[in-house]
Amino acid sequence: MTHADLNTRLCAAVDDAFEAQVAFLSELTAHPSTRGNEQSAQDFMAHALSARGYEVDRWQIDLADIQHLPGFSPVIGDYEDAVNVVGSHRARSGGRSLILNGHIDVVPEGPLDMWDSPPFSPRVADGWLYGRGGGDMKAGLVSNLFALDALAACGLAPGGDVFYQSVVEEECTGNGALACLARGYRADAALIPEPFSEQLVSAQLGVLWFQVHLKGRPTHVAYAGSGANAIEAAIPLIKALHEMEHRWNAPDRRSPDYAHAEHALNLNVGKIEGGDWASSVPAWCVFDVRMGLFPGQSLAAAKAEIEQVILDAARENDFLRNALPEIVYHGFHAEGYALSQDSSAKAQAAIAALEGAHSAATGTALQRQAITATTDARFFGLYADTPALVYGPHAEGIHGFNERVDLDSMRRVTKATAMFIADWCGVEPR
Repeated sequence: MTHADLNTRLCAAVDDAFEAQVAFLSELTAHPSTRGNEQSAQDFMAHALSARGYEVDRWQIDLADIQHLPGFSPVIGDYEDAVNVVGSHRARSGGRSLILNGHIDVVPEGPLDMWDSPPFSPRVADGWLYGRGGGDMKAGLVSNLFALDALAACGLAPGGDVFYQSVVEEECTGNGALACLARGYRADAALIPEPFSEQLVSAQLGVLWFQVHLKGRPTHVAYAGSGANAIEAAIPLIKALHEMEHRWNAPDRRSPDYAHAEHALNLNVGKIEGGDWASSVPAWCVFDVRMGLFPGQSLAAAKAEIEQVILDAARENDFLRNALPEIVYHGFHAEGYALSQDSSAKAQAAIAALEGAHSAATGTALQRQAITATTDARFFGLYADTPALVYGPHAEGIHGFNERVDLDSMRRVTKATAMFIADWCGVEPR
């Protein structure tokens, strides 16, 4: 069978199963797999993998296995409900190996009245599937699975080992992907179908999460002048952090992939809590911050600068200089990663294979983009000497309301993934 004939058969197999693929995505999206609630979705994935004959590894993440490793992100609370699932195909032919990675966790849905339809009651309309997590990134997880199904439908299997990973924690730490590395899963390349519109991610930012804790002196509002308002004390600190954000985005501090980006790094104050009573001056306040970093930017240096900025601003405040803020790191401790800077033969071969598969599926050349978010690609690229290709379908409203994924785009990505697997790993009879 020629290469072109195999591609034709794989694409036909994807088309033949596409109605079942959309139904599978709908069922998976109906599982409300927010952080700590992923178990039912992971059970669903484990069953699907087992039914297809894969060797299934389902385990609860143990912090002791990963907290000493590069890339670990600190956590608040326990990990009782953090479960990963990996399905393994062990090849006979000795071809190049591959990790197909995706995350099962989704971000919170927010106020239900902001959705046109319930976020965990997925619906299909006008070529889109709507629902929380349908785009980010359950469509990608399903694309990986049905790409493998397309090979099986042709009587074939990958000629190299393939490890299908459904991980937790991508949206807040990445520790799920790290736990897969700690468990020994390694391959010659990784493919992660995050929803970046059928483009190859050439670079991604790092992300740092931290909390700032302020404490004041409680008093009745009638005597507010003699009490320190912890909520109002947060305002000059937030202003100082935004000034730091502006400095970090200066042209002389940008990495090459972001040289022409005016404002790639974003600081977001995502949550603030404080006070106990409307007629009491608030004695405490906590605000949560997310800050981006460029590839190559040191996490340690970034943290030192953040701490200096906060403390300098606090010392200029009459109250705060006598009650300096406490900074607590939790969640993302993520370095940036640039596939574009991997000049290894392995990386170039993987990119070339994906370029060919994308062209065959879409009739267009593969475009590249440097994104202003992070993905689990960093674990493979930075800590496992594994080129990580981030390439997935087009989605809209991710992390927002009325999240949706373009089903035709998912179909094309599934075809491209099937052809990429066949090219990268080779094929062998089932």
